[in-house]
Parts: sequence; C-alpha cells; structure tokens
Amino acid sequence: MTPHFPLIEPLYVDDALLVADKPSGLLAVPGRGADKQDCLSARVQARYPDALVVHRLDMATSGLMVMARGAAAQRALSKAFAAREVNKRYIAVVAGRLPAPAEAWGVIDLPIIADWPNRPLRMIDHQHGKPSITRWRVLAHDDIALTTRLELEPVTGRSHQLRLHLRELGHPILGDTLYAPPAIQAMAGRLLLHASSLSFAHPVSGEVLAFERPAMF
Repeated sequence: MTPHFPLIEPLYVDDALLVADKPSGLLAVPGRGADKQDCLSARVQARYPDALVVHRLDMATSGLMVMARGAAAQRALSKAFAAREVNKRYIAVVAGRLPAPAEAWGVIDLPIIADWPNRPLRMIDHQHGKPSITRWRVLAHDDIALTTRLELEPVTGRSHQLRLHLRELGHPILGDTLYAPPAIQAMAGRLLLHASSLSFAHPVSGEVLAFERPAMF
C-alpha cells in the first residue's frame, strides 16, 4: 500500500454493498502493469473479499464510489447504472466566468467517441459518437481567480464525459492534464472534479440510499 494515500474506510457498509470516497490520484481499478495494481477496488477487497466493481471514476477524480458485495448485488446495481436509475452529482471548478444558464440547469449534448490515435483521449464526433448528455448549473463565481464553481449531473456515463464537455463549452476544468491547456492545468495541483453525491435504490430492500461527500477544494 503506497504511503501517499491514507487507509480507506468505507463510508457505508452492509451485506449487499459498500460506498467509499476515492482520493484523487488513486486508480479506481487495477491498470496494466505491476505499478498500477494499487487501487481503490484492491484496497477494499483486501478487507471485503466479496466486493465487486460496479462503476469507475477517473484516476484524477475524487469522490463517491459504490461497490457491490456478491454477484447478485453487482448485477442489480449494474442494471441500475445502465438504466440511468442512479443519480450522480459532481462539483467542478472551471476556468473563466461561465454565465449561469437561462434555465436552472444548462445542458451539454455532444456525442463522444474514443480518439483512437490519441488514447486514452476522447473526442466529440457528431457522426459516430455515442449520445452524451451533461446537466450543469453555476454555484459561484470567483472574479479574482476568474473561475466558476459548478454542479454537474452526467445523464450518460461516458469516459471523460465531464472533462471533455466542459472543454468543449470553452471552460476546461482546472488541473485537467488531458483536456486543458498548460496554463489552466497549472492553476491547480490536481483535477478539480469531485463526485459529491450518489443516490440509488438498495438492490435488496429497494430503499433509496443517498450519500454526500463535500469537495475538499
């Protein structure tokens, strides 16, 4: 276990699932190579061997992740994610003064496809891309730093969706080493994107579970 990350204690555990807060810079699942085996799922499985992955967060993104305990719970939760029955909210800080949308929430509707020559990057492709929708609203403006704090709701769950959509909007996320220009990358020591809210129906009881974890930026 790398000393850079503290011991990860789940925020919630029962017989069917657990919820953890992933730090920025820690992989969600193992990558390729011996140096990429330390990750949230491996740390959780060391203590809860029946814990199974349901969804992922980018390595640079922090915040709430749910893991299933056992195959039946994994199937139920995976089905809920696929059916868009899981509500996810994120907090991000972006470059520039992004005006609030005319309605309470703005919508970014831009189809995404893998940028194969430049993997792992994604790109917008109106002909071949998969439908990708992000709802967003302004929480605050910092007129000194010239940044905007946003709440984001990914209606779809494409890889890098929030990062790419905000770049296309002309307001990259601070600290984004993949999609922001160098000056905006340098404005933060990490990607300022955090999965702050997660709610879904319990796979066994059907009770609605809701979790909140404020951003540390």
